[in-house]
Amino acid sequence: MATDVAVVGAGPVGLMTACELRLGGVDVVVYEKLPAPPRESRGASFTRRTAECFDQRGLLARLGDVESADSHLGGVRIDLGMFEEDHSSVRGVSQYRTERMLEGWADELGVPVRRGYAVTGFRETPDGVTVSFDGPQGPGADTARYLVACDGGRSTIRKLAGIAFPGSAPTRGFYTADVTGIETRRRRIVENLPGGSMVLAMDLENGVTRVVVHEKGMTPRDRDSLTYAELADAWQRLTGESIHHGRCRWLSCFTDASRVAGEYRRGRVFLAGDAAHVQPPAMAQGLSVGVQDAVNLGWKLAATINGRAPGGLLDTYQDERRPIGRQLARNAAAAIELRLTGEEMDPVRDVLGELVTYRDAAGHLAGMLSGLGIRYDMGPGDHPLLGKRIPPDQRLARTDGTRPRIADLL
Repeated sequence: MATDVAVVGAGPVGLMTACELRLGGVDVVVYEKLPAPPRESRGASFTRRTAECFDQRGLLARLGDVESADSHLGGVRIDLGMFEEDHSSVRGVSQYRTERMLEGWADELGVPVRRGYAVTGFRETPDGVTVSFDGPQGPGADTARYLVACDGGRSTIRKLAGIAFPGSAPTRGFYTADVTGIETRRRRIVENLPGGSMVLAMDLENGVTRVVVHEKGMTPRDRDSLTYAELADAWQRLTGESIHHGRCRWLSCFTDASRVAGEYRRGRVFLAGDAAHVQPPAMAQGLSVGVQDAVNLGWKLAATINGRAPGGLLDTYQDERRPIGRQLARNAAAAIELRLTGEEMDPVRDVLGELVTYRDAAGHLAGMLSGLGIRYDMGPGDHPLLGKRIPPDQRLARTDGTRPRIADLL
């Protein structure tokens, strides 16, 4: 099979990338090693900027009723009432639900998703890429003009391309589970506990509660060896609440590791999402920044393939998105340290808490956390709006007297 773009990975980032490419009028095929979509919830929140990305494609409404969340950095709350724009994040939407929504959109656009196809290698040529895979019928190979890796933090494509992935090694472990049948005090924002521990409990759909626990000294664990009893024991030690009787639907362990790829593009190969950057799942940032990677790359790649792009357009993907990945790593590390460092961090928390009472300081942090403050380097010029997004709720006056939202026109 020959196609314009091969996308590896059918998670939210891979599906969003493929759909953006298809909207741009190019052929795309998605390769996914899993035979069926995973049913685990995994990520359960996304930022306001990502909500805008979904809205401008008519997708946000498909998620149904969503819940807004306050903004905070490592437990230091930011009063969003100071601002006209909505900076709140969206929470309580499982990644499974988001993937189902995007899979439906991909189906409508005619994007083929080849499940059970594990990409094992690629070979770049002057005018394309040959992709090797193991599929349900055995080994095979396809050709594409470009290859986009959306295959996660352990990306096969990134490793095969020889792209460095520097950063910090994991030092802390966080146990997380989706549980039914428990009654526990909801902690929709992480609750910091004395001595550098934390807990979180928030509602997902269908009676599922997401619980997260970190007990001081808890180190990274192999998720296959972790048991729900261990998580429940730690929860009871920290909260006094027993959740041992709950039915665990999904169990995992994440860490505080943080890495950013040295390159987001090498030749005809691009990285997006966790393949390009991994970080602790703080502040609803991981999935969010990956979706924004997809939106940034999709139209540029489509325009290049269709002969409508100026020279160098594809290079702007790395120029614009890699600095965002580095900021994400920094911000997530700051949030983790604020949350989990003990009393010695109290003076920093107090100073930060005072600073966020000032509108300018609070606005900078709110924009950083919501993604609305992202500003790309557009070259010479000092206008305050240069390089910033156009708000999707901005209305345009038409000659026929109507005033549609920009999001509706997109």
